[in-house]
Amino acid sequence: MITIILIAITCLVSILCFAGKLNVNSLIFSAYQVWHGKQWYRMFSYGLVHGGWGHLFFNMLTLFFFGRVVEQYFTLAFGDISGIVLYVVLYVSAIAVSSIWDLVKYKDDGNYRAVGASGAVSAILFASILFEPKMGIYIYLIPIPVPGYIFAPLYLLYCWWMAKRNMDNIGHSAHFWGAVYGLLFPLVCRPDIFRHFLSQLGL
Repeated sequence: MITIILIAITCLVSILCFAGKLNVNSLIFSAYQVWHGKQWYRMFSYGLVHGGWGHLFFNMLTLFFFGRVVEQYFTLAFGDISGIVLYVVLYVSAIAVSSIWDLVKYKDDGNYRAVGASGAVSAILFASILFEPKMGIYIYLIPIPVPGYIFAPLYLLYCWWMAKRNMDNIGHSAHFWGAVYGLLFPLVCRPDIFRHFLSQLGL
């Protein structure tokens, strides 16, 4: 249910931005404005804005499938109320945490901009892998699902390599740090989740 609410809020804000009803420039992540203008709210608001319908659809579709898994496991691990609260904290804080690297790197670049919930969605995806490491994940153009424990290191290596090359307009470093945060957050909250992870792998 909370996953659906997060999707609804994000879709509403993004669509209002697409329609020109909201000022996109006041919401996007601008490292310069955050650092020098002290507009810290941008560390969160940019996660509600997307670069287009495809960007919004892919992020929300991923959140829909994997968010429900994490939401379910969080309520089992932490209880109904605490689990939901921690799930929301994970998602919202991941928006900010995933952009810290770019904040430091681009704080003096007035032209750097970023939008999208990809960092937070990566956190949710990797949290789901922590709970269900053998869960099949489909990768674009590959018709067979890849187990999460294989997908995870490949994804991190890809994000690190693409961030280092810096050849496109995709926030690969946000994807990388969001994914790492998605693994660490549940373990910090409850370290014995790691035993569950190992047991799922038969270790």
